[in-house]
Amino acid sequence: MEFKISKGLIQELELLILNKNDQQLELLLNDLHHADIAEILDELDFNEATYIFKVLDSEKTAEILLELEDDLRENILSRLSPKEIAEELDELETNDAADIIAELSQDLKAEVISELQDVEHAKDIVDLLRYDEDTAGGLMHKELVKVNENWNVLTCVKEMRLQAENISRVHSIYVVDDEDRLKGRLSLKDLLTTSSRTAVSDVYIRKLNFVEVDTEDVEVARIMQRYDLEAIPVVDELGRLVGRITIDDIVDVIKDEADEDYQLAAGISQDVEADDSIFEHTKARLPWLVLALLGGFISVKVLGLFEGAMLQHGNLFFFTPLIAAMAGNVGVQSSAIIVQGLANNTLSGSLFSRLVKEVSLSLLNGVILATILFLGSHFLLDVEVIIGVIVTTALISVIIIASLIGTFIPLLLDKFGIDPALATGPFITTSNDICGILIYFSIAKIILGF
Repeated sequence: MEFKISKGLIQELELLILNKNDQQLELLLNDLHHADIAEILDELDFNEATYIFKVLDSEKTAEILLELEDDLRENILSRLSPKEIAEELDELETNDAADIIAELSQDLKAEVISELQDVEHAKDIVDLLRYDEDTAGGLMHKELVKVNENWNVLTCVKEMRLQAENISRVHSIYVVDDEDRLKGRLSLKDLLTTSSRTAVSDVYIRKLNFVEVDTEDVEVARIMQRYDLEAIPVVDELGRLVGRITIDDIVDVIKDEADEDYQLAAGISQDVEADDSIFEHTKARLPWLVLALLGGFISVKVLGLFEGAMLQHGNLFFFTPLIAAMAGNVGVQSSAIIVQGLANNTLSGSLFSRLVKEVSLSLLNGVILATILFLGSHFLLDVEVIIGVIVTTALISVIIIASLIGTFIPLLLDKFGIDPALATGPFITTSNDICGILIYFSIAKIILGF
């Protein structure tokens, strides 16, 4: 059953904290999952959350730290001594510990590292801190199980037992040479069904997927998603095995990337949360709103070029919002398909073939929509036939042009190393609105001669 926070539970916790009933607090919270406790702490004020955090065992609170909102985690850490923070980090895997240390000030970072009890653990954390957070090196765990290709199966099993003691989940057994270079992986089934005297080099699987320390996190996610991997090994510039990345880390990358693309598509230029300040939201939203306003000025200017049409054929202007809206919608649809294909690396064929396909699709859609529009405007709105011809011709033209823009722009942005998700937001909508209005009145001017 999913855990739900109740008002009664919060009141009970507040009363226990007020009475400093630590024993009852532990009894109440110890059986809960660390993610549920983190949710509870988010509902309390900083002082109450910190009090509970100090009451619980570090084995529990270390996991809670990872689930807390950034502001609350920062506040709790600020109230802990370097030694207390180090005790929390000693309970975490290296990549999680490195993520938390990275949030600390430079001076506090050094103090915390010096307080870590496990020297090897400390070395691994320091090693991870030198990698950019959006690379494979910044994502990987140092904890893994590896065996030497020169060992036999019996030695292999003994060493694996020792290594697995400090690892929560063993996804794969990696095989290395004497220089720690990655050679392959070992199947647990082969290990169990092979004679104990058999050499590892005779049974390990040489073909496996791996990434290098500087591989971008989104590329790691793409590889793991494509080959349905639960974990992937990471090697350094010399091919030496230095870590592994597990599926739970990649889920976070995929979620963050999806959130970022969604915000870009909505016209938000920075990563913001619902609870961020008004100032942060303004910084994120204002640039695109200014762009939309500028696009509106250009649209007004374009309409001004056809002022004569307003005097002679005023009913043309009734269809302006329809043409602009269709241009924006078609452009967003086309760009969304391309952006998705670029993100999943599923686009195939040349640019020319892609554009031909979009023209064919938009032509078919345009003819169907134009037919509906012509019949509706003539029989329901009693629009003149000549106006109906202008509007439907413009609609087909606008749909074709908008689909080409929606296809070409994200491909161009990707070519220049700019996130193509930009092309699904106000940028593509505004540009297609302007193009749609210009095409519409240009066709009207050619046919009516104003």
